[in-house]
Amino acid sequence: MTMPERPLTEVYVQPGESCLIKEPAILRTVLGSCVGIAFLIPRLGIGALCHPMLPAYPQNPPADSTPATGRRYVDFAIRDLAGQFTQLGARPSEVQVKLFGGADVLPTANASSRPTVGRLNCEAALRVLNEFGFAIAASSLGGTSGINVHFNTSTGEVLLRRLG
Repeated sequence: MTMPERPLTEVYVQPGESCLIKEPAILRTVLGSCVGIAFLIPRLGIGALCHPMLPAYPQNPPADSTPATGRRYVDFAIRDLAGQFTQLGARPSEVQVKLFGGADVLPTANASSRPTVGRLNCEAALRVLNEFGFAIAASSLGGTSGINVHFNTSTGEVLLRRLG
């Protein structure tokens, strides 16, 4: 007699958070101008999802800054996870990366002359992922509507649903 499959644990990743998990799970989030970056390391059975809100960690961070506050920023969140992957024995070449979000969900004056937060988040993510040697396997960036993200860490599959 075979045991019925247990449903995967679901973890909701809030804006400004990162989640690294070592067992199969569904990591979920909702993105607007933020970016969501899904990482999968099949050999180690590790999945991670970060949901940073702003492109760059401040040059002069407040004295009370912590890693938790740093994860609000695209560059910090990627560097933080890259460091954890290295400590766990992963090589950048084996990390599967999928990148989402960065939409222009809020109307802006002078949008054509000034980059939006969504666009700046996308640019920061692409730049820092490249710095670490991570290849992007899939992406869906920009647009004008938010997306609901479900990342299955056992298969690497990401399901996106546009909002509105």
